[in-house]
Amino acid sequence: MTPPPTEALLFEVPPPPTSVERLLHLADQYTQHNDALDLVLRTTATSGPNTHADSALRTAASTQSAIKAIQGERLYESAELTETVMRLQQLAFLATASADLRAGTARQLTALAPEAAVSCAVTLATEMRRRRWASAAPVADHRLTAVQCEALTQIARGHVVVGSSLEREFTRSREPKVLMSTLRSLETRGLVERSTDSAHPAYVGGPPQDRVRLTETGIASLASVLELPPARPSAAPGTTPRPLPAAAQATARSR
Repeated sequence: MTPPPTEALLFEVPPPPTSVERLLHLADQYTQHNDALDLVLRTTATSGPNTHADSALRTAASTQSAIKAIQGERLYESAELTETVMRLQQLAFLATASADLRAGTARQLTALAPEAAVSCAVTLATEMRRRRWASAAPVADHRLTAVQCEALTQIARGHVVVGSSLEREFTRSREPKVLMSTLRSLETRGLVERSTDSAHPAYVGGPPQDRVRLTETGIASLASVLELPPARPSAAPGTTPRPLPAAAQATARSR
């Protein structure tokens, strides 16, 4: 088989991440940074202020890059968009400041950063969808169920880890809980992966747990779902109002 010409290969490069995808990448970076600090805090070794400085500064630089990407979208200003940029600037400031602090204090400064980054991604996706034609939005991954979408969001926020006990695996997450069956279905599709022994133990003296993270494909799928317009609420089963009794109907007509 004749190999393709070198010139053709130069053009077969993946497209750059969207601004929403950048924010999901940023959330993952903050989660990894926090996990590293957690492991440092749970070791007996003494940690100085420089233990995490490089990671903190890299995360701050990534936050600034995400801000520039949003500004490069040239969206009309709104309160929501302004607040999103301000929140990201605050994250960059906190990450930079944490580089000069010891691990315990530094961990507090970036504790809520992953969730904040995902919230910014949701707001930005909504703003971009509202201001542009629907045809300009990326194609949503309609194969995802509502449960899978929620699981991907929980994972993006850094809320899901996997541990084991008595040779059985289990997930640890916030509500709504991410079930092991859901996680395995996402792993089968290549949307999530585990970072072995990277998360803090479930109990003092226990082994590290596995952090669940979005893959590149998972980030793209979640970003496409975030950019969908909100679904219209449907009536819950059993909430359809029953017809009034005949006497009540007559009373109502006489009013």
